[in-house]
Amino acid sequence: MPHATPLVATVVAGLVAAFAMGALAHRLKISPVAGYLFAGVLVGPFTPGVVADSALANELAELGVILLMFGVGLHFSVRDLLSVRKIALPGAVLQIALATALGAGLSAWLGWSLAAGLVFGLALSVASTVVLLRALQLGKLLETERGRIAIGWLIVEDLAMVLVLVLLPALAGLANGRAQSSVDLAWMVGLTLAKVGGFIALMLIVGKRVIPAALHWAAHTGSRELFRLAVLAIALGVAFGAAYFFDVSFALGAFFAGMVMGERQLSRRAAEETLPLRDAFAVLFFVSVGMLFDPAVVLEQGWAVLATVLIVVVGKSLAAVAIVRFFGHPLHTALTVAAGLAQIGEFSFMLAALGVQLGVLPEAGRDLILAGAIFSIFANPLLFRWLAGRHSVVPSIASSERERRAADDGPVSERVVLVGYGRVGRLVADGLAPSTRRLVIVEERADLVQRAQDQGREAVAGNASSPDVLEEAGIREATRLMIAIPEGFEAGVIAQRARQLNPEIEILARAHSDEEVDHLRRIGADHVVMGEREIARRLLELLESSRRPIGNLAV
Repeated sequence: MPHATPLVATVVAGLVAAFAMGALAHRLKISPVAGYLFAGVLVGPFTPGVVADSALANELAELGVILLMFGVGLHFSVRDLLSVRKIALPGAVLQIALATALGAGLSAWLGWSLAAGLVFGLALSVASTVVLLRALQLGKLLETERGRIAIGWLIVEDLAMVLVLVLLPALAGLANGRAQSSVDLAWMVGLTLAKVGGFIALMLIVGKRVIPAALHWAAHTGSRELFRLAVLAIALGVAFGAAYFFDVSFALGAFFAGMVMGERQLSRRAAEETLPLRDAFAVLFFVSVGMLFDPAVVLEQGWAVLATVLIVVVGKSLAAVAIVRFFGHPLHTALTVAAGLAQIGEFSFMLAALGVQLGVLPEAGRDLILAGAIFSIFANPLLFRWLAGRHSVVPSIASSERERRAADDGPVSERVVLVGYGRVGRLVADGLAPSTRRLVIVEERADLVQRAQDQGREAVAGNASSPDVLEEAGIREATRLMIAIPEGFEAGVIAQRARQLNPEIEILARAHSDEEVDHLRRIGADHVVMGEREIARRLLELLESSRRPIGNLAV
């Protein structure tokens, strides 16, 4: 029996290289996506050393696309989009048009066709969801107005690119001479739109009933494994069915599966449990994209690469600043939107791959897009820190609320920092509500931060493992830190950082295993609560309290 197969070798080489380069990128405070792309370059056919099977990598990338777009659908929020629609909708459309024009101008200078220029320009116009959300999160801007504008802007871009991916095959037919007249083009476009409309109608009418019912049944079986399998089967099955029966892209099918699933609380929790698999295949997607990049293009087409990067980093940024300012928003909002969108990502890769496959975009165009993505993603954290600032220029909602309460209530006896506002965190917060303690919540998920603020509680958005986030929560003045997140080893990192900032603080943490308990105690947690032990203790207490004498017997 062979000890290696092309599939196993490709997965192993891709994940190992991605881990190494992702860790290096994290160390350099660069987006991990850049590390994954560079890992693909290292294991690709254009560099010496280990060479993974590019054909198999592309097959795996299709799974990555499905799961990645499934994630985009999960995070799609009509409410957030409507709240900033007056700036996000026209702003995104104008920026797409300007960036497309710049890209088409560069393509004309390179001697490409108009169709190639349009595809090239569209690919340069759309930003990466992964990179933007990470930048807003690190800058603690998710819950600010400018953060919501940037996210709404990105949602409009994503929807526009989904439509482009659907219509591109029909438009490519006209460009390649397969459509002989405007009637043929209208027929192709109409048929495509009819198929898309039929699929959307099926998902909204049938999918909204069948998918939640299937998940509800799987949940009531009591099998977590079956529940997770149901989520994956729905995501992959809907995407494949959309492509097979409706000639709709995997991306659109997965997007609607995620959007329908994301509307239910049960579905959102189930989707979160599948995040590791989604992240792993998303990493393989970026690796497979990096494998397509030939580093020699930087030497052979240096000026074209430079022009592409300038369009993405400078051209899009200036366009965004001008548009946001034109609509009357302040400069710091314009700079945040500009910095967050000054990069390209997932949809750019999909569009480039489809353009080359359809014969519309030359392979040199794909190489320039990949080069532009790699360099812009590398530069984005520095650009974001420079333009938007490491911290919010305007006090955040949480900070303003803290200052107002401090002024109204005067000094308080004790400050408690609570990390995590999930099921356990909310119970802890409810229990502390009547006390005189001042509670500050640290939560990474934007919806839970908003929920805490809606309930009148002080909340800081961000990952508590960051010293900056702990500083904003007032860890130096706190007397106690309560860590209610379920990940014990991540809680250990938080406890270490908190102890460095405040050596006298009392730390209470939550764990799920003996190993986590030992780890938390070793790093200095004062008290560790293990859920299973507390359940067993309480059951024994109930058993003892329920014993009552019946004659000479005890029941």
